[in-house]
Amino acid sequence: MLKSNSINKNSELPFLSVIFIKGCNINMDILLLVIKFAFIPLFIVTVYCLFIYRKLTKELRTLAWFIFFSAGIELFSRIWWFQSMNNMPFLHLYVAGGFCFLANFYQEVLRGLINPKIIWITVGGFLALTIFNSLFLQDIYTFNSNALTVESILIIIFSLSTYTIMHNDNVKKNKLHLFKSLNWINSGLFIYYSSSLLIFYFGDIITHLFSKEASLYTWVIHAFFSMMMYGCFFAGLWHRPTN
Repeated sequence: MLKSNSINKNSELPFLSVIFIKGCNINMDILLLVIKFAFIPLFIVTVYCLFIYRKLTKELRTLAWFIFFSAGIELFSRIWWFQSMNNMPFLHLYVAGGFCFLANFYQEVLRGLINPKIIWITVGGFLALTIFNSLFLQDIYTFNSNALTVESILIIIFSLSTYTIMHNDNVKKNKLHLFKSLNWINSGLFIYYSSSLLIFYFGDIITHLFSKEASLYTWVIHAFFSMMMYGCFFAGLWHRPTN
């Protein structure tokens, strides 16, 4: 949980769902509910993935791994939160592991279109950076804004590259069966990481220096885009190839 003068001890990973603050008016209580239950789209898409996993293409299965990983991190972070334990280590794990799963997703989507070494060199460099950051700059009990910022930039680059490559006529023809599904998923990732970039960059400042109300509104916006991303995932999986 976050350690801040403006946030009480009942706090949870902001990147996943909630910063819980008591003593607000009705409008603030509504905002708190939005954040507190932002995990519902993740829960829905996780259950859906479990039912359709065997029917998914290899590209979509790699996305399912990311969804399962995210759901696991969410579950354990909530258990730690209910036990009044600092759950920030799960954020550090989520950043490193989540990026690996997403990089694997893009590697499968772009297989045969770009040199896979580009992605795996990027993964290796990012893991080295995030481990260094967690050991020497922002320890595992604090908000790792440095790694989150770099991760967001890299995912945005992957996403924009995929948009450009997938709209090539020859590529679009070869992946026509997956185009609609991948477009939903890629859009969800781009919307979430581009909208969250500034929040991640200033996350530590927001958490420690902003008032309760200002901090809450910021994470409500973040929760909204998180729900939008998982909604796009659901739409992408719904439009999966059926043959």
